[in-house]
Amino acid sequence: MAFTAFSASAKQVDQAPRKRGWVALLLLAPGVAYMLLFFVAPFVQLALTSLQAPADTGGIGQYVAAAQFSNYWAALQEYWPHLARSFVYALTATVIGLLISYPLAYLIGVKARSRPMLQGILLILVIAPFFISFLLRTLAWKAILPSELVGTHFSVIFGLVYNFIPFMVLPMFASLQALDLRLLEAGADLYASPLTTFRRVTLPLSMPGIVSGTLLSFIPMSGDYVNASREFLGGTSTTMIGNVIESNFLQTQNYPMAAALSIMLMIVILVLVATYVRKSGVEDLL
Repeated sequence: MAFTAFSASAKQVDQAPRKRGWVALLLLAPGVAYMLLFFVAPFVQLALTSLQAPADTGGIGQYVAAAQFSNYWAALQEYWPHLARSFVYALTATVIGLLISYPLAYLIGVKARSRPMLQGILLILVIAPFFISFLLRTLAWKAILPSELVGTHFSVIFGLVYNFIPFMVLPMFASLQALDLRLLEAGADLYASPLTTFRRVTLPLSMPGIVSGTLLSFIPMSGDYVNASREFLGGTSTTMIGNVIESNFLQTQNYPMAAALSIMLMIVILVLVATYVRKSGVEDLL
């Protein structure tokens, strides 16, 4: 009888992990289906489009399935200056945004922590631009900036910094908000200068927020096409790769070229992001 009870107990223990496994799969199913439908399938279609060749009819926008890898070389040869300019703009705007955002996040997350009302007001001021359309905000700056600045490198980088600063401030604020202030007090008790305490304590502990904020800004900046558009803050010499993709897709209907540029942009961003995350020592974000 004891053996029977033991066998029944062992069977229940064996079935429990299986049941939890099926529950986990059912919970994961909607997310997996969403990724397959809205990420994997479009990416595969984009990759196939990038290899298409012009149809024999010669009509605009008429292409057939092929394995024309030369599309990538042609895209790189023709548009490498726009690709390089996009990353120069994005990197410059990210660095400037970091220099502005970190002190602001530190003020909200550390200095204003003892004053909830002030902290709430500062957070609202950071988030407030989200209540206005991205396009309207950018168009407003076209009217505010002097006409001699519109259409220059300065205006495009300025627009990128302005529009993406909230994406950089909020992750840094979350990281600094979780910072244990007793560690800063301990640094002072051990006769460390404020600069040393910041360099040895605050900065390393807030690094995940810095990496998250810079990535959330750099990635969309690289593919942005609104700020660099001539209808907004850009000009003829400020065209970014996003503008080129939009032009090839909507105007000239050169779908393989647009798709090849999109794939190349994603690959370059992936390599840069992976390198940056590993160098910063926060591989858990990958």
